[in-house]
Amino acid sequence: MTAQTTPPLGANFLGSLWMVASMAGFAVEDVFLKAAAESLPIGQIMALFGLGGALVFACAARVRAEPLFIPAVLSRPMKIRVGFELVGRLFYTLAIVLTPLSAATVILQATPLVVVAGAALVFGERVGWRRWTAIFIGLLGVVIILQPGTEGFSALSILALVGMLGFAGRDLASRAAPAALGTARLGFYGFLPIILAGALVSLWHGAPFVWPEAAPALSLCGAVLAGAAAYACLMKAMRTGEVSAVTPFRYSRLLFGIAFGVLIFGEELRWSMVLGAGLIVLSGLFILWRGRRHG
Repeated sequence: MTAQTTPPLGANFLGSLWMVASMAGFAVEDVFLKAAAESLPIGQIMALFGLGGALVFACAARVRAEPLFIPAVLSRPMKIRVGFELVGRLFYTLAIVLTPLSAATVILQATPLVVVAGAALVFGERVGWRRWTAIFIGLLGVVIILQPGTEGFSALSILALVGMLGFAGRDLASRAAPAALGTARLGFYGFLPIILAGALVSLWHGAPFVWPEAAPALSLCGAVLAGAAAYACLMKAMRTGEVSAVTPFRYSRLLFGIAFGVLIFGEELRWSMVLGAGLIVLSGLFILWRGRRHG
């Protein structure tokens, strides 16, 4: 009889570390993109970032001898996924560039709430009244952060909200994607829409190509490497421990995003953001807890 190489508790602990590393990587990616936007057009940043990420995952597929194109790539869920990826990446990148990084990061944390609601409405998954209540409370946290109808409201904050909805749609579509599409292929086709989004933004603004100097070029390279590493850590986390044990550590991105926004970009930490973030995180953790109890 062979013993397990890693006990369940150890696997969950290791998976949680991978998840925290992933969220830190995504937060670092946001910092680099925001820094690059200080001297480069937004559309160009997105196009170059998408191209770099696509090349990284194309190389990963090459190393694993996995062809990038298989018939499953043209499946309906993949087409829907690409559409939502385009929306999510476009609007969230605009959000972190044009609005405070801390606020955009907090709003993004509502993604799991929308995914659970979407799973109930689209896939018919059972969601009890307690989790529906938690979803509404979490979305109330988003409203508190946005502050509609007050002097603190900014129309630009809607960018993060639309980006969050795009990512939630992408995650739902990923659940229906064919199993033959592994991490490398999903990553490659996840970054391709960013190139298209960048091209559309560039055409809309009519911005000419700007040859990046050393600092923004390094920022773009850093964003690509941090994003690819974060994506790989995320896949590792979801395959190491139990999903219910590892997923709550997604909210560590909120801490990294707020810290980077305040310390690097000098952003102000408003009471409404703290309160809204608390409602979002508590609602998300409650939904995960109820999910384990099948309630």
